[in-house]
Amino acid sequence: MSIRRATIQDVPRILEIYGPYVENTAISFEYTVPTLENFTQRFLGITARFPWLVWEEKGMILGYAYGSLPFERAAYQWSAEASIYLCPEAWGKGIGKKLYAALEQLLQRQGYRKVYAIITTDNEASVAFHRAVGYRYTATMPDCGYKFGRWHGTVWMEKELNTWDAPPREPIPIHKLSEQ
Repeated sequence: MSIRRATIQDVPRILEIYGPYVENTAISFEYTVPTLENFTQRFLGITARFPWLVWEEKGMILGYAYGSLPFERAAYQWSAEASIYLCPEAWGKGIGKKLYAALEQLLQRQGYRKVYAIITTDNEASVAFHRAVGYRYTATMPDCGYKFGRWHGTVWMEKELNTWDAPPREPIPIHKLSEQ
């Protein structure tokens, strides 16, 4: 078992893990599973700046976690959003905690001050998971997404990664991190 940075060759398996979340749950607010081409473009856009990690056992990817930009305005550039998806075989084995710890360490080294998790209010397991790994409740946005014939809200949680009063520099893109 290992955690490693995802590669473009991993995208089909990552999409395979993500698809059921789109098709069967309100955990993802997407209505249709992205095409491989669209998901590959999403992956390339995210990994130009943020880490995308996979958990692999015996050559099989069982889950992934990545950082992304939660807001687009320049003043928000020291904030990141964390996302995680695991296949059912990986649930309850501590894989999520290990993936998140590795992701948060990279985000901290890049220079992000806060990391946010945006969780569907019905996903009590995810809220409990985030609380257990040090996230704190920030806000609830009730009935902000409509899927499967009903309204769903989101819970926003945050975790502080760096505590400086003023940022020492802009966050480092992930591909330049190892050069520092």
